Amino acid sequence: MLTFLVRRVLLIVPTLLVIGTLTFFMVRLAPGGPFLSEKEIPKAALEQLNRNYGLDQPLFTQYVRFISHAAMGDFGPSYKYPQRQVRDIIVEGFKVSAELGGWALLLATLLGVPIGVIAAVQQNKAADHVAMTVALAGVSVPSFVLGPLLVLTLSLGLYWFPPALWTGPSSRVLPVLTLSVAYVAYIARLTRAGMLEVLRQDFIRTARAKGLPERAVVVRHAMRLGVLPVVSYLGPAAARIIMGSIVVEQIFAVPGLGRHLVNGAFNRDYTLVLGIVLFYATFLMLLNLLVDFLYTRLDPRVELS
Repeated sequence: MLTFLVRRVLLIVPTLLVIGTLTFFMVRLAPGGPFLSEKEIPKAALEQLNRNYGLDQPLFTQYVRFISHAAMGDFGPSYKYPQRQVRDIIVEGFKVSAELGGWALLLATLLGVPIGVIAAVQQNKAADHVAMTVALAGVSVPSFVLGPLLVLTLSLGLYWFPPALWTGPSSRVLPVLTLSVAYVAYIARLTRAGMLEVLRQDFIRTARAKGLPERAVVVRHAMRLGVLPVVSYLGPAAARIIMGSIVVEQIFAVPGLGRHLVNGAFNRDYTLVLGIVLFYATFLMLLNLLVDFLYTRLDPRVELS
């Protein structure tokens, strides 16, 4: 176990170096700059700004400085908000995105797993067809369509929930629903596929032959292996649901990490974009490592190698 963890952690370092290098040169080669605005800045003031942030130095020198500081978790100040450090913005935005993503992933799991189990147990019956039709609809409707529809009906039409902002428990409902619908569908389909494969195994037939109730066969014996595809999916899904909430955060004006990334890209805020991308990459790899570990605990046949 220790050897596996050390090997995977060491692999994270060169991966982050590649991601950071590609992101650095891509944002620098994009047209525009952090100090361009509708009102023209005097040339002397622009030169002074570039000098203060080291943008007047050769690109390779800037890259080396960025990598050396990023290795210590220091991304410097934001170009758009110079009084704030990028590290503080990431921490602040991640708290909001993690709460939004956590509730959405919890809701998706609590709904998707039972739907998938019912669909597998009732294969090719009415419940199976209804569940998979609903799952297909959930995957097909994008969040930028579902979000405004929920606002139009539940907020502006029925006045049940606030249409935007992140101010109280009721303001969480619409963003969480919008973000979780697609993941409910994915988890339901994965659970159904995993359960169908397990329900055909010999040990399930043996359990039924011993006279165990169908509920015990499904819950105590089949589900442990049937949810393995879901466990594998939850790692990338957790990272994707947190960073993939960019559209949802824009629709509902949620001050999360995704919204900061969009604003940073529009403002050519180099340090903010680079910091968020590297943070996201690190978070994703650590989640995948955790999922691999949990996978071995659920299925003893899998070895860490």
